[in-house]
Order: sequence, then C-alpha cells, then structure tokens
Amino acid sequence: MHPALHRTLVTGGAGFLGSHLCARLVGSGTGVVCIDDFSTGRAENLAAVADSERFEVVEHDVAEPMLGYFVAGADRIFHLASPASPRDYRADEIGTLRTCVLGTMQVLELARRTGARVLVASTSEVYGDPLVHPQPESYRGNVNPVGPRACYDEGKRAAEAAAASYARQHGVDVRIARIFNTYGPHMRIDDGRVLVSFVAQALRGEPITIYGDGEQTRSLCYVDDMIDGLVTLMESDAGVEPVNLGSDDEMRVLDIAEAVRRATGSQSDIVHEPLPADDPRQRRPDLARARALGWSPRTSLADGLAATIAGVLADLARGRGITPA
Repeated sequence: MHPALHRTLVTGGAGFLGSHLCARLVGSGTGVVCIDDFSTGRAENLAAVADSERFEVVEHDVAEPMLGYFVAGADRIFHLASPASPRDYRADEIGTLRTCVLGTMQVLELARRTGARVLVASTSEVYGDPLVHPQPESYRGNVNPVGPRACYDEGKRAAEAAAASYARQHGVDVRIARIFNTYGPHMRIDDGRVLVSFVAQALRGEPITIYGDGEQTRSLCYVDDMIDGLVTLMESDAGVEPVNLGSDDEMRVLDIAEAVRRATGSQSDIVHEPLPADDPRQRRPDLARARALGWSPRTSLADGLAATIAGVLADLARGRGITPA
C-alpha cells in the first residue's frame, strides 16, 4: 500500500470491535493500518478488508515501542487493543495489565510525537459493581483493586489516567470512550461473554448457563451502533472527558437468555452456576453526553440478535470461534 493512503491506526484491529471498525473505515475510503498481536484477535475477522489496497496488518505487541509502525500522514489512532472478556483477561492478568497500562502509554507517546488524535477505548468496568444507577461519567465507581477482575478494571482506569495526563502535560488530543456491553458478528463463541455464549449454547442444544440468579442486568448495544459511536466521538470536540457508549435499554440476564431461546427456536434448559466474584449486579449507561454529540443506539435487539445468530452459525459451520488450546 502506498504510504499516502495510511491515515488511521487501529490497535487491536483484528478483534471483535476492531475488525468492524477497520471495515467501516476502509469502506469509507480511509487508509487503515491494523496493529494486533493476535492473542485474542482473529485474522479471519479481517477477511472483508484483507485484499484492499487501503488496508495493512502489522503484527505487534502494543506494549512495545510503536513509532516505527507509524506512517507519515496518519492523524487518527483508535486504541482498542486489550483482552475484553473475563475469560481472556483472567487467563493472563499480568499481560492484561501490561496491555492496558504500558500499551496505552506507548500509543499516547506515539500520538505526542506525531500530533495524531487518539481515542482510548475504556470500559464500563471502570464503574465496577456500581452503587449509582444508571452510571454517569461523573460516577467514580466501586472497584475492588485486588479482586479477580482488577487487572482489567484497574488497568482501564489507569489507561484513562494516562490519557488525561498526556492531554494535560503534553497537549495530546485525546478522546475516551467508556464502552458498555456490545455484541454482534466476529465475537468468539468461547470468550465467555453473555449473549454470544447463550447463542452458541442454544444452537448446540446445550443448557444455557446463567451465573447467579439471572436478576442482574445488562444493556446490550449492537456492534454497528457502537462503531458509529466511536467514529462520532473521535470526530467530536468532546476532549478528554470520558463518554459512555452503549445501549440504555436494560435487561435482566434471564430475559436475555429467553430472548435467545426464542430467536434460535431452542429447547435448551436454563441452568444456574454460582455468580463470579465482583460481577456487577446492574449495568446501564447514562447517555446524556453521547446524545449531546448527536449519537444514540438504533438497532433493535431482534435485528441485532438475528445478525449475531447468523455469525455464530457461520463460525460453527467453519469450526471457528474457538481459541486453540
């Protein structure tokens, strides 16, 4: 690819969100460099853009220096690199911390040196098991700093702190997206996230596993809407103040399981397992800041679920979605 076409870097570009973002940007005429170490991302997620002259993949660990991978003329960096499911980040807690903290600082240092605007992907997990509901960006959270989820929760809080410090101290042009539960095609069916796990179990005729009593709530945002939100935030004048992105249509986990059973026509039983430590009981974003930027989620659960089921069926047919042991 000609260097002049390189306009945007996407770290974690082979992951669930990253691959959809790469496809959106390339489809809009933007040149994209995807940086990923493929620890949780999948090369097949990038099939739609792999042959485009506007797209390039670089295999690289973001916690290592990145200046050599920056192409002159790029002015945007979407920093999405990080394990994002409890199963993945608990499998390598130190690696997760390294990616969240050192990786974010490498990206911010790259932005400082080049003048690029950077969007740091944070998470609703910075709110922990919230005592305020719904969660506004002003809420400082209820996080256990030494619990089993701390590598991710506190890693992302440190990433936000690094972004804010680089903005204040070095004038880096930063955006922070606090991403709530997102679903859609390209999710790995073995990563343990709630909706895709339910879909895979239902399609296989296995019992649908709910952790706890199922009365805990989640708000599910379809991936196309989330990508719209990330692009909108990147191009906004929001500055470094975090912005929640997600759906504020709150559902009980039990109701999500029932919706999956209906959509798949499954007769799977619902079984209950103990609730993991520090698992949040409620999760719904206050979207006032995002709506002030002109963004709101639009995709219905029925439409998003249909697309997700189709994606899981395709993965099952191809033997994909399972991380090799």
